[in-house]
Amino acid sequence: MKKNVLMQGNEACVEGALKAGMRFFAGYPITPSTEIAETCAVRLPRERGVFIQMEDEIASIAAVIGASVAGKKAMTATSGPGFSLMQENIGYAALAEIPCVIVNVQRCGPSTGMPTSPSQGDYMQSRWGTHGDHPVIAVSPSTVSEVYTEAVRCFNLSEKYRTPIIFLMDEIVGHMREGVEIPDAETLEIINRPYSDVKGISKTCYHVDEGEWVPRMLPFGEGQRYNITGLLHDESGFPTNDHAAAKKLMERLMSKISSNYEDIVRVEELLMNDAEISVICYGGTARAVKEAIFEARKYGVKAGMFRPITVWPFPEKELYPHLSRLKHIIVAEHNNGQMLLEVQRAAERSVTVSFIGKIDGTLIRPEEILQKINEVQHDKNQ
Repeated sequence: MKKNVLMQGNEACVEGALKAGMRFFAGYPITPSTEIAETCAVRLPRERGVFIQMEDEIASIAAVIGASVAGKKAMTATSGPGFSLMQENIGYAALAEIPCVIVNVQRCGPSTGMPTSPSQGDYMQSRWGTHGDHPVIAVSPSTVSEVYTEAVRCFNLSEKYRTPIIFLMDEIVGHMREGVEIPDAETLEIINRPYSDVKGISKTCYHVDEGEWVPRMLPFGEGQRYNITGLLHDESGFPTNDHAAAKKLMERLMSKISSNYEDIVRVEELLMNDAEISVICYGGTARAVKEAIFEARKYGVKAGMFRPITVWPFPEKELYPHLSRLKHIIVAEHNNGQMLLEVQRAAERSVTVSFIGKIDGTLIRPEEILQKINEVQHDKNQ
């Protein structure tokens, strides 16, 4: 049965994760994500789950990986400095195909920065933070209600594609309180990772059948014995120096994301059908952008909003159909220009791209975005 509640973004993250089946959380308190750990500490024991406060963020992601290998849906939450510390093990989880969700409630940086101030400065890090070529899915919500539903989807994607998922929140949404309609449990799709029925020693634990994208592996302790390593490996799970096996593994890891683009990518479009000026944004920034778009429309300016919900892979296929009609694109984000680079690449110089951003810990206000839209409209009319 649906119910309406007043909920903080960080609290909604926990409730959505629990609905998806999360039963293990390991983390270290860090502003502005601390409420996630605090809420997990209260809620998980009631759901027969486990909460552990770790000594640091490196231990946190390591514990989450261990819990996932043992079959539990697991999550950690952090912010900028902690996210940096987690990068090596995020790469390990990507290569070893260990499902987990890493929540990053972004704050001003670099270093300790301004812990209580809004930022979206980890956009590029969420894609390129760990070394080497690796598969990445990153999701960014803009409302508290969306935090809930996208938290569920993050776990579904993680389980379905056996990969770590970056839930790229920001301080704006994490600390905001809004009315949230909790959907009926029956209406939410919950996906669990595929399992093997092989028992005993497995020399093909990483084998993938034709038509599938991920291996079927039993959790540790349930009768299937296999090896997991951070080295490039063959189907046995043991390290290999065979270049053909390494190529096969890496191409499959990348292809399980790129070949399932339509299943993974989501966007929100507002008044884009006839828009000549598009403001591209994500996360909490969208709230100011929407108000600016509606104000611009009052004065006859054909403005629209294009918002990636899945920020990685970047939703270029959804943007392409609009490029032939657009006269100008404005990228709005709370950083010095990160998604801007992806938009410029996707636009391929066919559309002029401008930028509005902030790196001082303050919010981009609707009137500032509206002013930018008006400037662009004025230049267009010259």
